[in-house]
Amino acid sequence: MTERPDGDGDEVRVTDRRRIDPQTGAVRQPAAASAPSAEPAAEAADAGDAADAVEAEIVDDEASAAAANASAEVAELTDTLQRLAAEYKNYRDRTARDLAEARAAGRAEVVRELLGTLDALGRADAHGELTGPAKAFADNLSAALAKLGLTTIGSAGDPFDPLVHEAMTHAAGEGLDGPTVTAVYEPGYRLGERIIRPARVAVSE
Repeated sequence: MTERPDGDGDEVRVTDRRRIDPQTGAVRQPAAASAPSAEPAAEAADAGDAADAVEAEIVDDEASAAAANASAEVAELTDTLQRLAAEYKNYRDRTARDLAEARAAGRAEVVRELLGTLDALGRADAHGELTGPAKAFADNLSAALAKLGLTTIGSAGDPFDPLVHEAMTHAAGEGLDGPTVTAVYEPGYRLGERIIRPARVAVSE
């Protein structure tokens, strides 16, 4: 320790940087470097955490966007599938309806071709001329047509209905509630809901 020349008594600290100790002659070990400040490390850690948070937020945003896109695609595909299913159902129903109508029209055409035969058999039966094999044939034909849904229209006493009756004659009558069928000249036929031929009748009112 030395004193300043002005003699103010303040100590002057001198650092000996010689590598050889003058007293022992030993090589001095360099002084350990002072520990780095904790503040830069803390700042670096904070910066890293902030970067991780930003990256995580970006990843979350991307995941949310991907999920939203996937949901939109699923909704669009679902809507498309539902529309296609509805269109297919409508097509199937329309095809079934058209097929049923075509079958009904085909059966009606066959019955129309048989009307002459049915009328002849009916007249023969009314005159008692339908016997033996002819009677069996008529019964079998009637049974087969009944299975197809063919029914006879027109009986005396029925209320007159212009949808199923064709009035051939009109006459005045007593004690009737309205136009009434009094005689059937030619029976009519109905196949299901389809009128094959209206009954030709006499009407009194």
